[in-house]
Amino acid sequence: MENPSGSLGGSDISSPGSRFKVDTANIPPTSPPPPPPPLDSQSSPCGSPPPPFDASNDAATTDEEILTPCSGGEPSALIINIPKGDSQDDDHLIKNNKDSTSTNLYLYQDEERPHMASAISSMANYSATIQSRPTDPDAKPVQSANLGTLMGVYLPCIQNIFGVILFIRMTWIVGTAGAVEGFFVVFMGCCVTLLTAISMAAIATNGVVPGGGSYFMISRALGPEFGGAVGILFYLATSVAAAMYIIGAIEILIIYIVGPAMSLFGPDITNDFVKFNNYRVYGTFLLITMGTIVFIGVRFVNKFAAVALACVLLSIVSIYVGIFVNIGGNDKANFCVLGTRIVRQVNNCTKEQGSDLFEQWCKLNGTLASNDTSALTPGDYVCDEYFNKNEAFMKRGIRGLWNGTFYDNVVSTYKDVGDSISSSSEEFEYNLGGAPKRGYITSDIYTSFVILVGIFFPSCTGIMAGSNRSGDLADPQKSIPIGTIMAILTTSTVYLSSVLLFAATVDPLLLRDKFGESIGGSLVVGNIAWPHPKVVEIGSLLSTIGAGLQSLTGAPRLLQAIAKDGIIPFLAPFQVQSAKGEPVRALGITLLICEVAVLIGNVDEIAPLLSMFFLMCYGFVNLACALQTLLRTPNWRPRFKYYHWSLSLLGVVLCIAVMFMSSWYYALLAMGIAGIIYKYIEYRGAEKEWGDGIRGLALSAARFSLLRLEEGPPHTKNWRPQILILAKLDSQLKVKHKRLFALASQLKAGKGLTIGVTVLDGHFGKMYGEAQAAKFSIQQVIKDEAVKGFADVVVSKDISDGVCHLTQTTGLGGMKPNTVILGWPNSWRKKEEDSWKVFVDSVRYASAAKMALLVPKGIQRYPDSGDKVKGNIDIWWIVHDGGLLMLLPFLLKQHRTWKNCKLRIFSVAQHEDNSIQMKKDLKTFLYHLRIEADVEVVEMQDSDISEYTYERTLLMEQRNEMLKEMRVSDKRKGKMTRRLSLNKGVGEYKVVDDIIIHTDKVTNEIEVENIVTTHVETVIENSRADVPNIEDKIPPKIEEDNELQGNSLTVPKSSNRESSNVRRMHTAVRLNEVIVNKSHDAKLVILNLPSPPKIMGPDKDASYMEFLEVLTEGLERVLMVRGGGREVITIYS
Repeated sequence: MENPSGSLGGSDISSPGSRFKVDTANIPPTSPPPPPPPLDSQSSPCGSPPPPFDASNDAATTDEEILTPCSGGEPSALIINIPKGDSQDDDHLIKNNKDSTSTNLYLYQDEERPHMASAISSMANYSATIQSRPTDPDAKPVQSANLGTLMGVYLPCIQNIFGVILFIRMTWIVGTAGAVEGFFVVFMGCCVTLLTAISMAAIATNGVVPGGGSYFMISRALGPEFGGAVGILFYLATSVAAAMYIIGAIEILIIYIVGPAMSLFGPDITNDFVKFNNYRVYGTFLLITMGTIVFIGVRFVNKFAAVALACVLLSIVSIYVGIFVNIGGNDKANFCVLGTRIVRQVNNCTKEQGSDLFEQWCKLNGTLASNDTSALTPGDYVCDEYFNKNEAFMKRGIRGLWNGTFYDNVVSTYKDVGDSISSSSEEFEYNLGGAPKRGYITSDIYTSFVILVGIFFPSCTGIMAGSNRSGDLADPQKSIPIGTIMAILTTSTVYLSSVLLFAATVDPLLLRDKFGESIGGSLVVGNIAWPHPKVVEIGSLLSTIGAGLQSLTGAPRLLQAIAKDGIIPFLAPFQVQSAKGEPVRALGITLLICEVAVLIGNVDEIAPLLSMFFLMCYGFVNLACALQTLLRTPNWRPRFKYYHWSLSLLGVVLCIAVMFMSSWYYALLAMGIAGIIYKYIEYRGAEKEWGDGIRGLALSAARFSLLRLEEGPPHTKNWRPQILILAKLDSQLKVKHKRLFALASQLKAGKGLTIGVTVLDGHFGKMYGEAQAAKFSIQQVIKDEAVKGFADVVVSKDISDGVCHLTQTTGLGGMKPNTVILGWPNSWRKKEEDSWKVFVDSVRYASAAKMALLVPKGIQRYPDSGDKVKGNIDIWWIVHDGGLLMLLPFLLKQHRTWKNCKLRIFSVAQHEDNSIQMKKDLKTFLYHLRIEADVEVVEMQDSDISEYTYERTLLMEQRNEMLKEMRVSDKRKGKMTRRLSLNKGVGEYKVVDDIIIHTDKVTNEIEVENIVTTHVETVIENSRADVPNIEDKIPPKIEEDNELQGNSLTVPKSSNRESSNVRRMHTAVRLNEVIVNKSHDAKLVILNLPSPPKIMGPDKDASYMEFLEVLTEGLERVLMVRGGGREVITIYS
């Protein structure tokens, strides 16, 4: 008896109380059982019919329904509807299916998984998959700037990297460290940034990067605690760095361009009080101006930045042009030298009486008191000993490339505080020691290689400028890697070449003159430039202003991204943005932080701390990339391929080294601040436990990890197949199909856990020894196949019940399996009912447990783990059930067995679908998934159901009917004669008659099934070659009828719908034809596993097996896949 509430296809196939029957008008009348009254699901077995099955009410709670026989009818089969009440799936893409019931895909017409035609469009548009909170319906849609690689990443990085260091510190670093060591000082900083950029490129191309840039990448790779800690530090560093750029711009403007006339507090701009107050006032005005520009919009920032950057590049070009124009040197930067020591600028570089040098190094003899200096002679003065012994002369500062200057600048000359700048390393150099400084130029700080590395490195901080603005980029995955790496290569080339060119052009003494005192406080590089020094001065000014604008643009967006994540509650107000998409509140707090730094005036003391913050961010980017690569998480699929974990680890080491080179106490302070923020975000750390040494630590870590995993379901990024293998043993308790474990081993790129289990038939109290032997056998296979996992055995009186218990209870905490591998019963037609009953029940149990299911068919022909396969892996994506079909081939390709295979993805389009748009959306979706595959959309137009389909369906139902009669009656011959005496041709009737005669001679029920199966398979093979004309005998149409007449093969005459079995068989036949045509030479075919029948019963289960058999006929290796009801793959990093 069938459930009147509907069939597998859904409620649109039938109405309450109807039956589907094949019309057999010419068949001799039989004695059908009286029709049972419809059931009342609430009161009694005989009453009004229950409402049709509606998948949309899946969340409603109903009682388990058991249909009982009504009076006057035959004993009915026990039919149980699976209880409802399951929670709604978390993922919004896996919803109730409302697709049209086309016969082409009727086999996949379940309620949970949408067809690809309706799902791919929303998946391809990644913004549609972001779970956003409700917004104001009256608000205007936020418009992104949609910037490209040049304007969005390359130019901002160039502006931030080309800071003031190149113009006011590079010459001093070259002169102090020498050409060789200076080259390595710059090279070390460039290596740190380049390695970080490579790691960042891998992370940025591992999924869609929304607003937040570097913070988003670090937090998603290392977790919210690390991401939040580094994000806050990076935000503070970026905010205060904007203030540093502003102060730097004001310093260049007052000291080098305008001079004392610009001072508001007095003409002596070398006085700290005058200088810092000028910085505060002018810096505040400049901050307000720049903040207004940023508030107007990012496009205005880019327009201004383009002009500023043009000036910066022009000034750099003028330097390089000047180097070659002045290849023989020039006299713009001539300076005075006393002996081997450089002195401040003087009007006449002579030792004559009355000269500037004479006045500074000589004083009148104390015994003379004459006021008439004209009458005095040099003998009346007492001069410095060094002044008396050495001559004074003018020296050319810009000597040019042709004069062999490079050789003089090869050796380093590190100084201590107070040492005079001298070209000699042998003589005693002046040290203050309480003596007057006179006109010597001395070193203001202690210098060494590591200190110079720390001083130069801030000029490399700027590589995150593009990633911080990822929300404004049209394609962050493409723009961030290309723009950042190209910017670093460009700036590194300029830095490294400038070291060599400066060393080959400028005199060593002038290079060590840090502030240009010997040439009147002028920029050394300005005197190299062509045509005029002002070009470099203006260029450096605009460079700092442009870098400040980029910092003020990136910092608010970084704070907004942290606030949106909700990991720091008090930052929630800063996630609000304006109608134009600008983070107004975040910009306001950023301006306040900048103003605090500007009012401090002198940021030299906090500059090393800012470098610590940047270096910590860079270090964590490298660490994130290294960990993701070494852990080989399934979601780690960067489109950028030119990275390696060793490069990332080298970047981490270099970042830590530079931090401690720059300032060890600032490095510790920065780490301490990061630790405090980390603990605040975490709020509650791991519980400490001191046990017996290493074992106690391991147990504590394992317990802590399991408890953390138990807190909730894993994020989509962290989903990986935790595999439960349902293995079958032979009579010797040996594993029959070891290739199931080989397949699990090949899927272990996901680094999940594997548990191999089996069920023994019997009583546990009497089979303990057999259970242990079976467990040892599975453990041995696990070891042989190099699978990381465990074995378990359950003894049960019923195999199906044992599988049910294993599905429910296997695993511990968050390490419970989420994927079942179930072997296909190859001889299900020729063996007892249990072989396929256990299979279908296992499919149901996995589905009920929300577990993914993998059914490999032809497992004997699957490759071993040591084999190598070359060819195509074809994915037939028919319905969307969480993206498992996309993840599995990717995991397989990580294994050496399938590494050389090529992915091909096929999707099926119906007549109402736009196949061109489907293909475009599918390509877009694969691009975001970072999976390379060929895409093809197969169009399957609605077609008439073939005669072969009808006959295959008829034979299937005949077999089911015969087996049913054998189970319920001892009088097999009479029963089968009445049920199966169809009005067929002589030959076909003889087939059924032969079956009855042969089965009458045996008494074993298993042998009866084998005889039936043999004859049915013979008919199937013959019908493939020559389909008989049965149109008159099996009308294709059915109708809905409230009366139950005859068996399930009879049908009324006036309906326009096909029977459910015919439509499912039509799907299986049509899809099989298309799949065999396209994928006959594929090394592996992966396709969706249709849902098992919701109405339980032997007939339904046997029909389901037949549909799967027809669907996969003619394919060597097939992997049927059914998702667990949640997304397992994501486009995000």
